[in-house]
Amino acid sequence: MKRKRIKGQGEQSKVPNKKRKIALIISMILVLLGSIIFCYIYLGPEKKIKQSKKNIIKKEEKNLKIVDLKNNTRPIAVMIDNNTGRNNNNAHAGLDKAYITYEIIVEGGLTRIMALFKDKEVDLIGPVRSSRHYFLDYALESDAIYAHFGYSPKAGSDMKSFGVNNLDGMHVSKPYWRDNKLVAPHNVFTTTEKLYQSSQEKEYRKESSSWLLLNYSFEEINLQNTKNEEDEVLPANSINIRYSNAQTRSYQYNEDQKTYFRFMNNAPHNDKVTGQQLSYKNIIIMQVENSSLDNEGRQDLKTTGTGEGYYITNGYAIPINWEKSSRDSKTIYQDKSGKKIKINDGNTFIQIIPIIYNPEIS
Repeated sequence: MKRKRIKGQGEQSKVPNKKRKIALIISMILVLLGSIIFCYIYLGPEKKIKQSKKNIIKKEEKNLKIVDLKNNTRPIAVMIDNNTGRNNNNAHAGLDKAYITYEIIVEGGLTRIMALFKDKEVDLIGPVRSSRHYFLDYALESDAIYAHFGYSPKAGSDMKSFGVNNLDGMHVSKPYWRDNKLVAPHNVFTTTEKLYQSSQEKEYRKESSSWLLLNYSFEEINLQNTKNEEDEVLPANSINIRYSNAQTRSYQYNEDQKTYFRFMNNAPHNDKVTGQQLSYKNIIIMQVENSSLDNEGRQDLKTTGTGEGYYITNGYAIPINWEKSSRDSKTIYQDKSGKKIKINDGNTFIQIIPIIYNPEIS
């Protein structure tokens, strides 16, 4: 006897198999999605963290020795006495720790110095002297707090008109003291700590986004290897600079240390504390027009516009042009092709000399 086939029996038996296949496919998809999510959540950030660490290391490697590029603390510019007739060449304290130093002519054929400090604690700076108005131009271009002891009439009025954050020892006594063993007014000294404390009390802005002036290079610059067609590269082992008939400055290159040792009126310029002769990695010479401002012989300088000079480092010099569009704008130093020059990582002395004198470089 033949059994009757019940209608739909085969189709019903296939249903569980289809369900199992669908369930298996769904499970595989879920496992795959889970794996993707796991990799994204746990492995992705790890790679990002590793990459971030690499970037941080690279960023840390690209920093300077002379200043900390990651620190935006405002510099302090301090006016320094340079009356070599009364103070000998061992009178200056703290210049060896300045990252930029300026020297400019003042009345009587003498000169005065302005030193910029940043990222270093300096326990003795001085002797501190009074302001002359054209020094403000070079303090402003580094957005520096300006420290001085007194001022000329024009410097006083210009500080008000430009709103210069300044610490005048005639009105702010805390950061300054006199060394009674020395003759006034050549005996005023200070420290970076005291100057920053007084700045805080006067509620001066602590940080600056525009303090950086020079175009520093992370790689060592050798001018004879990086010259442009327009550049004339000169050997620079000996440099002689004149400010007046009574005041000369000179440098001698030390090939072993790759720095220039400084002399004032042919005598070594030594630090008051260490007794060591001052030396500099970079020298910038700017030739600037000057004229008499008043009956006292105080000077006026044409700090804006354009002019010529030299950049000197590692035993060589190139002629440069300087450009300053306004008194509070930054001076731009360019090679003869018009490209902004790169400066070696190290301390820099900027000699701003009367245009009537040409430096001797050999």
